[in-house]
Amino acid sequence: MLRNLLQGACLASLFAVTLSACESKSERVEVLTGPTMGSTYTVKYVHTTTTPAVDAVGVAVHSILDEVDRQMSTYRLDSDIARFNQAPANTCMPMPQPVLDLAQYGYELSRLSDGAFDLTLGPLLDVWGFGPQSRGKQVPSADEITAAQAKIGYSHVRVVDHQLCKDADVSLDFNSIAAGYTVDRIGERFAELNIDSYMVEVTGELLAKGRKPDGSPWRIALEQPLAGSQQVIQRILEIDGYGINTSGDYRNYFEENGVRFSHTIDPQTGAPINHRLASVTVIDPSTLRADGLGTLLLVLGPERGLAFAEEHQVAAFFVLRDTHSDGFVTQVSSEFSRIFPEGGSR
Repeated sequence: MLRNLLQGACLASLFAVTLSACESKSERVEVLTGPTMGSTYTVKYVHTTTTPAVDAVGVAVHSILDEVDRQMSTYRLDSDIARFNQAPANTCMPMPQPVLDLAQYGYELSRLSDGAFDLTLGPLLDVWGFGPQSRGKQVPSADEITAAQAKIGYSHVRVVDHQLCKDADVSLDFNSIAAGYTVDRIGERFAELNIDSYMVEVTGELLAKGRKPDGSPWRIALEQPLAGSQQVIQRILEIDGYGINTSGDYRNYFEENGVRFSHTIDPQTGAPINHRLASVTVIDPSTLRADGLGTLLLVLGPERGLAFAEEHQVAAFFVLRDTHSDGFVTQVSSEFSRIFPEGGSR
């Protein structure tokens, strides 16, 4: 199964499963949940007289989850992307359209960020202990980092005539965007099933649309980026028609000699990020875009990340470690302020 490398995602639904007394019997919230991609998924949707039976909705959701796993998992040898990764350099292979679409999107993010985002990052994740072929979390030697960097490079992979091609022995890992894509697919399927109010969450990537039976919006809490199980709500957003990703450096990491090493790797340095940006939340109509942009901005850091968000009109909420205390300070992009003015969220 795919594993979620963004285990720091800190989105929390404030919705209580218990329904209010004012809700009509014809409208109720149904909840589907289970394991997926090395983590979990949760789907909450408003069931009405015109929506399918709960079992049929569950089948539709699992069909999408299974398809993504067959196409994009780096944890099973028979997936489409695993077959491509096992192929030698100078290989072109026909791929399902979703694989081609994600490969192309990843390439565009890499190009826009001058390589801060890179879907071929797998060897570096492995050598630092965060990938599927890792041998434990530890600081690698300089030679090991150099050897891993020689095996990556987004420019070596292209989509050509409906085929995925590579001119070097590199591998693709969709973990930084697959969950967002999956959430969008479920949302599209719900539109076909006449489900127009829902909150879909897959390994932390989230999309909410419509309103609950009592007329209230779906509310999403942004938490402070604290390690461990401690949860402190920083801001609450009312979401309708947006996907959300929160990427952080504070949940999946290891420490060695008093130094903390995050699972978020900068492809250009070959090492975990090392700056004040603790987490970044991206809001976008496309959860796929939010997913990829969250990773990209986290790698870029506070200054370059905010500049990128402003240039490309990305709605982003940055949480930085305060250099004068043990707390945090926040920054938001202009697009985030436009969508969520301070008085527009509770």
